[in-house]
Formats: sequence, structure tokens, C-alpha cells
Amino acid sequence: MRERAIRPEQLPHEVVRFAHNSERQFAKLLDFYGIAWEYEPRTFTLEWDRDGRAVQAFTPDFYLPAYDIYIEITTLNQRLVTKKNRKARRLAELHPDVVIRVLYQRDYLHLLVKYGLEPPSQLVDAEAPADGPPLEFDLGRRGTLPAVPADPAAESA
Repeated sequence: MRERAIRPEQLPHEVVRFAHNSERQFAKLLDFYGIAWEYEPRTFTLEWDRDGRAVQAFTPDFYLPAYDIYIEITTLNQRLVTKKNRKARRLAELHPDVVIRVLYQRDYLHLLVKYGLEPPSQLVDAEAPADGPPLEFDLGRRGTLPAVPADPAAESA
């Protein structure tokens, strides 16, 4: 994670170097709604060799401290989605106290359309879904994310 000093007029998403544009856009949405987040704050070891050295690890994209939840964003090809799902399941097995949710391409596109974020340039062939039900994180015992106003532009006016 590479960060630099934040100037007072900058939002956190403007100073973090993200691995993928979808992560930056998600952080921008979190900033807009005042939801505190950390980018790739922790790496979890998922598998060790016979000598106890890590051979497989997982670093979720975001941690939302107020909700005690990790978010992994996956907007790439199906093979990588399957791999990330496997890692998220393994993380839950090894650390049952850690809550992680995977945000899939369809969820990400829904957020872009619903909240008027920039077009998904990295997903040229993907069609954005029509306005549908809100994204469900299913936080269970941890509570729920706050309700997000339907029109973020109306709030800033």
C-alpha cells in the first residue's frame, strides 16, 4: 500500500495507489458517503508448507472498520473470480471471526450506474444493469451498512 500525505482538500481515494480502477471507484463512493475504509490493510496466510512458511495468502481490498468487514472487489474474468471465492471461503474457515464479502462484477456495475460513477472503461464489453434491488452485504450479526440516498447529487446540491 502506497500512500502520501493527505492535503486538507483531498479525499482518501485521491491519495491511495490502487491496483485496479474499480477499487478507486469503490473508495470514491465510500468517501462520498463518509464511510471510513482502509485499503489492503492485512494479509491473511491461508496455507503453509511443512516448514511453516506461507505458500498462499489473501489480502482483501478493503476493510470497513465501523462495520468490521472486509470487501474483495472482483471485476475480472471468471477464472479469477473462482480463485478469489476459494480464498474468501478459506479465510472464513481459518478465521471465523473475520467477515468478508466479495463484490462481483454485476454488483460493481450496479453501483456505477446507480450512483453515477464514471463509466466502467476497463469493462468495455460489459453492459451496465438496469436499476434493480440494492446490493446486499448480508452482514448478519455485525449489523447492516447505512442506507444510501438514491440520488447522491441531490445531497451535494
